[in-house]
Amino acid sequence: MSRFELSTFQPPLRVPELRSGPTVLRPFDLADLPLVREAAADPYIPTITSVPPTYSDDEGRAFIERQFERSEGGHGFPFVIASAADPERGIGALGLWLREIESGRASIGYWLTPSARGAHLAGWALRGVVAFAFETLAIPRLHLFVEPWNVASQRTAEAAGFVREALLRGWERVDDSQRDAFSYALLRQEWSAGAL
Repeated sequence: MSRFELSTFQPPLRVPELRSGPTVLRPFDLADLPLVREAAADPYIPTITSVPPTYSDDEGRAFIERQFERSEGGHGFPFVIASAADPERGIGALGLWLREIESGRASIGYWLTPSARGAHLAGWALRGVVAFAFETLAIPRLHLFVEPWNVASQRTAEAAGFVREALLRGWERVDDSQRDAFSYALLRQEWSAGAL
């Protein structure tokens, strides 16, 4: 096992292409405007992400360019989730964010467009990023946050090996109100690629 080294995270970061089961995780491209358009039409995704709530091609390009800036600035690894059968067509996004990397931890956020939900693709994508974070980057701790009503996302986290640690009351601001969130975590020392 490689050692955790902060020098690994010096910008610019290169977002790799990862394969996990029936999914591919790849860098954003300006051709991903249809993905942003579909996400913007969802009632929930724009409230928890920087996806524009009202889509235009200019707003879509600005969103994609922010993803480029995040990796170039060393803030994290923004991935498009796609089906391995059609890797050019994005069906969601997953970010591995490094705001707390100096403390040996990173956070993950993910979403799928409505047309891609229900086929366990987010779970495959999450497992792929967990393997990258632990095997390649040697990050000691990963965590993510899920609202209590979002049972599907809780199941996705648990299927990838994450353990619910706590209910964080008033944790995040969504639609101008403070919302509770469950905190999930997975430690590198507990993780086994074969178990997932």
